[in-house]
Amino acid sequence: MSSLHTWAGLLLGWVLYSMFLTGTVSYFKDELSQWARPELAHLSQVPDQAVVAQRVADEFSRMDGGVSQWSMRLPDARNNSVYAFWRTSARVPGQRGFAEANFDPATGHKVASRDTLGGEFFYRYHFQFHYMPVVWGRWLAGIAAMFMLVAIISGVITHKKIFVDFFTFRWRKGQRSWLDAHNTLSVFGLPFHAMITYSGLVTLMALYMPWGERAAFKAPAERAQLAAELSAFVPPGKPSGQKAPMASVEDMVRQAQERWGRDDVGRVNAVHPGDAAARVVVVRGLLGRVSMSPQYMEFEGTTGKLLNVRESVGPAAETRGVFYALHLGRFSDVATRWLYFFVSAMGTAMVGTGLVMWTVKRREKLPNPDRPYFGFRLVERLNVASIAGLSLAMTSFLWANRLLPSSLDGRANWEIHVFFIVWALALLHALVRPAKAAWVEQLWAASALLFLLPVLNALTTQRSLWHSLAVGDWVFAGIDIMCWVLAGFHAVLALRTARQQTGFRSARKASRRAPIAVAAGGGAE
Repeated sequence: MSSLHTWAGLLLGWVLYSMFLTGTVSYFKDELSQWARPELAHLSQVPDQAVVAQRVADEFSRMDGGVSQWSMRLPDARNNSVYAFWRTSARVPGQRGFAEANFDPATGHKVASRDTLGGEFFYRYHFQFHYMPVVWGRWLAGIAAMFMLVAIISGVITHKKIFVDFFTFRWRKGQRSWLDAHNTLSVFGLPFHAMITYSGLVTLMALYMPWGERAAFKAPAERAQLAAELSAFVPPGKPSGQKAPMASVEDMVRQAQERWGRDDVGRVNAVHPGDAAARVVVVRGLLGRVSMSPQYMEFEGTTGKLLNVRESVGPAAETRGVFYALHLGRFSDVATRWLYFFVSAMGTAMVGTGLVMWTVKRREKLPNPDRPYFGFRLVERLNVASIAGLSLAMTSFLWANRLLPSSLDGRANWEIHVFFIVWALALLHALVRPAKAAWVEQLWAASALLFLLPVLNALTTQRSLWHSLAVGDWVFAGIDIMCWVLAGFHAVLALRTARQQTGFRSARKASRRAPIAVAAGGGAE
């Protein structure tokens, strides 16, 4: 079990660390997306969702080429824009015909701001990575999550005194300190780590284990019913070919508001708008509801007649919906979201300390610590780039958001390119520098970038920290303050790593003197 725990945690540990860290940040992805679009005004209160839905629906009706299907996420306490994606009627050969954009809730027009994914990039990377087909990325994430689940279970079995060790921490004791830190971080968040790992697998269970579904549901009608249990998207069906104006989307949303509350509408979806066969689905929001199971009201698009109300699903679908909600944490208020963030950060540190502990434990047993074997050097360098280098890359992504020209073609993609270019440079730096020097230099670089990011924000936008505090814009103020907190954290890590270098040298000198001491002792006896 000890060997299983060690190797299950190591083989995909670098992938797991990046998944944990980007997933941790994703609990505030909506706030990061707001920060990434400083041109969009701060909303002091949530606008009337019914009015906003009508404005954006009207904008879709005016689009060139027509829109055969659309879905919009309405603004709420965490989102100051309307995110929408749609399928165009006139498709370009070789393309899927999908488009996406953010819309201004005040006008209904597309947001005149920089092209960026914002926090959405970290969220998508967390479970499907980048530069690879989405299905491949999700399979890799699933395999890594299964390794993590094995590491958690085998870790509990291996550490027989795990709860006793939780109350023990020995400072500056080399390998013992790393083990104590690993145990403390593991035990404190153990229920959360087990839940977040298992629920992550459940969210994509239809991809990882499709055979039961294929065996049980063979008829198209049965599969359509299954899809309805898991989502609020209406099957498109076929258009009638007869043009007909859409009924008032505002009135449909008003009915949903009367049922669920003024600010509790999450999405509005439509199929075949402008056709006699149009359907509109108004979906309930997720805040305060510990389930991702869909609750929605379906309307006839041309008349606004209520056709169907879905507010419950079967027990199996509801179980899956609860696990899904627990994983994403979108039901949470601000306090609960911060708890998610901190415990998930502990999970990230748990993976990181496990990776570092592998090298610390084996360094003491090397015949010549100054000339370790290739596998050890590889793991050591990958640790530097995966941990300190990822901090550099993520912060560089935010710097790119402020520095890249707004007119740059493919600007959102270039922000992502900057992320991976900096990460690759961090790996190259770790390969050419001594390991401890690479740790210190990359941690200091990450600290500097994080500390200067609020300064860069103040120089390049009208949303400086003092302005945000004055107008009560806690999204921008909170991100600036958090950057300084994280800068201090990285600086502390850099200082402690630099101080420990002397200790490592002393340990190596002591190991060289050890045979002499043993020989002297033997002679005396």
